[in-house]
Amino acid sequence: MDDRFAALRTATATALLRGAGATSPELRAAVARGCAPPELTALVEKIHRHAYTVTDRDIDDLRSRYSDEQLFEIIVAASFGAAETRLNAGLRALDDA
Repeated sequence: MDDRFAALRTATATALLRGAGATSPELRAAVARGCAPPELTALVEKIHRHAYTVTDRDIDDLRSRYSDEQLFEIIVAASFGAAETRLNAGLRALDDA
């Protein structure tokens, strides 16, 4: 199947996961893969599995360790990783159909 958006996703992943930011590229890449440090595990798992259940309290609990800019990058990286996982599963299903 032709994936006409692959180049755009690659450019987005490169900017998001490897570009300059308030967090390290290694942390953002790990979060996108769902391999977060212990203090972020609950938030990242929630985003990967049931993003609609994330509350202000989930974020507030992390504000003593991370700035708002860092939390934003972590949340976006986790969301991107979750979306990529779902997209790849859907594309594989279509290829197998």
